[in-house]
Amino acid sequence: MKDYHINIFYSDEDEGYIADIPDLSGCSAFGETPIEALQELSLAKQAWLDTAQAEGKPVPLPTYRPIIYQLKSA
Repeated sequence: MKDYHINIFYSDEDEGYIADIPDLSGCSAFGETPIEALQELSLAKQAWLDTAQAEGKPVPLPTYRPIIYQLKSA
């Protein structure tokens, strides 16, 4: 199984980096650097997955692919 796609971008409003996983609704994290945002997202992802499992909610398969990858495989 492939892993989830991760977006990392700078937020002027938050004055730092945001990392998110589009396939896991609401799963995001903040960091002052891209690396810190990614490290925090790793913790958020595990918490998201643990919570879904504990509540008996389905965990979506990784399906999000940015448009650039969709064009490449077309």
